[in-house]
This record gives sequence, structure tokens and C-alpha cells, in this order.
Amino acid sequence: MAFFCLLWRVVKHLLFRPETWLMTLIGVAIYSYVHHWGDIKAIFNQAKLSLSSRTSQLAGIATVIQENHSESSKEPQLELSEDVSEEELAQIWEFRKDNVAVYAIQGRREHMEDRYSVITNIAKSGASVFEIFDGHGGDFAAEYAEKKLTEVLEQRLTREDAAKNHEDHFTILTDEILSVDKKLVTAAKTQNDVAGTTALVALLEDNQLTVANVGDSRGVICDAEGRAIPLSFDHKPQILKERKRIKKAGGFISYNGVWRVQGVLATSRALGDYPLKDRSYIVADPDILSFDLRDIRPQFMILATDGLWDAFSNEEAVDFIKERLDEPHFGAKSITLQAFYRGSLDNITVMVVNFRAKRGNKNGFRETSV
Repeated sequence: MAFFCLLWRVVKHLLFRPETWLMTLIGVAIYSYVHHWGDIKAIFNQAKLSLSSRTSQLAGIATVIQENHSESSKEPQLELSEDVSEEELAQIWEFRKDNVAVYAIQGRREHMEDRYSVITNIAKSGASVFEIFDGHGGDFAAEYAEKKLTEVLEQRLTREDAAKNHEDHFTILTDEILSVDKKLVTAAKTQNDVAGTTALVALLEDNQLTVANVGDSRGVICDAEGRAIPLSFDHKPQILKERKRIKKAGGFISYNGVWRVQGVLATSRALGDYPLKDRSYIVADPDILSFDLRDIRPQFMILATDGLWDAFSNEEAVDFIKERLDEPHFGAKSITLQAFYRGSLDNITVMVVNFRAKRGNKNGFRETSV
């Protein structure tokens, strides 16, 4: 019994001494080092290997990104245009007759909603009409406007009294565009189709060029000196005049990638779009400009949907076409494909009227109809 008491006193004395705990911890550390270092080392090496592998992978990705960036920073060569697959461009339309050429591609959109029309040397008046339509929300509105507006303009310009009295082109274009819009809205409501479309119409008679614009398709003409002269100005929601009109009607504009009416539509004027048209947030009133070609002495005219203008400024487009007027499409095909290469996400339709191709009559057109 005395032995156990003595033992307990010794243990108690040692147990509560700091030196005892310190030696115990050192012992545990040495044991762990000796018996588990192999496992720890293996884990460390595995982590190091994984990190090295990941670093190499990231370096490879960085190299690819750098190479792609270097490639994308270069202007694509136009020779590649012939190699573009139909899969990439989907639907392609091309037109060429006399001094007018059109090239249109579906591009990166799911559907082709652009339309165009060309009528030259209309009987009695001798006028020519060039039209570009950029549909949105479907192709119903663009298809309807292209057919109906072309038809009514040709009928009106063919009338004996209009030809004889040289009826004011401003009146003709305003009347017929608003009339077609009214019919389009009625037809769209019947079919519950909310689609809309821009309308860019150039009417040429004698040396007078009259251009009506609804929306953000755009026209530009190259004068004798090679300068770019705007034929129209885009109807964008953020423009002060448009913003005030929309606000007065009780609407609003908001930014979603671009400025949009009611957060939806990126143009402030259009044909169709009846849900917005009924509240006057969107209107179809055209802005009309008139030009005397004897003053401008034009080389060519470009009419195009905003798929082109998303990639080219007016000046860039004119400079581009100037160098390619001798191509089969007067440069329309080249600039369309170039806009695609530059990353345009929209349908792209480009019409080029080459005034230098034939100067045989007062309008600079051959005596044929398209």
C-alpha cells in the first residue's frame, strides 16, 4: 500500500510538470515524422504534380488565346469569301442587273428577315425605285411591306397624271408608306403577328433622288470627289427627338445591350409592331431627304440593313466600295462578307447602284426593267 502511495506521488509530480508535456509532444512529433512522412511526402508530390500539370494546361490555353487574338486582330483576306460555307452563311440571296447589284446573307441569325426590291425605268414616269427592308420578330412584316409597297409605288408612278405633273415624290412616299403600314397593322392583328420592319426607299426620277427612311436601315452616296454623303439618319430610341416623343406617348427606353423602346425594340420607328404602334411608342412616319444628282455627280449609292452598319461606318463603306466597283456585284458581295467576318450578328443585305456603269440616259440606267 505504501508502494502505491509513493508511486502515485511520483506520477502526480511528473504529470503536472510542464517539462513532461513538452517532452510528450516532441515524442509524438518524432513518431509521426518517422512513421507517416512517406504518406505526407506522397501527398505533397501528388499535389505538386497536379499543380504542375494544371500550370502547363493553363499555359497552353494562354498560348491558344494569344494565337487566336493575334489571328483575330488581322483583317480577314477577301480571298476567303469564296470559302465561306453555306452552313455559316445559311441563306444567300444575290441579284445583279444592269447597274444594280444586291448581296444578302442570313449570317448568324436563326432566320432571314431582310427583304429588298428593285424596279427601274417604270413606264410613263421613267422612275426607278430601290427598297431595303429589315424585319424583326419574324419575316411577316418585311415580306408584306416589300410586296405591297413595291406594288403601290409602281402603280402610282405609272399613273398618267402623276407622270405628266411630276407628282411630288415627298407626297408619294409619305402617303404610300403610311398607307402600307396601316394595312400591315390590320393584317398583323388578324394573324396575331407582332413582327415589324424598317423601310428604306430611294426614288429616282430624272436627276432627282428622294430617300424615305423608317427605322435604322441606312443609305449613303459617294459623290464625284469620293466623299460619303448620308442619304438617311437612323431612328434610334436614345436620340433626343425620338426619346421625347416616346416619353410623351407614355413609353420609356431602357438599355439592354443597346437602347430599346419599352426594353424591346432597338429602333424607334418601324412598319408593323402593332402592340407598340397602338400606343404610339413606335411610329411609321418617314423622314425624307431629297438630292439633286447634278450637284452631287454621284459615283455610286449604297442602301443596306443595319447588319452592314454594325461593322462599317458610312465613310468606311464608301472607301471599301470605291476600290471594288469593277467586281461583278460592284463590291456588294465583298462588303457583305467582310461585315460578316468583322463579327456582325445580324442579317446583312447590301444594295449598290453604280451610277458610273451606264450613263446612256438621264437617269444613268439602261432602258430595261427589273
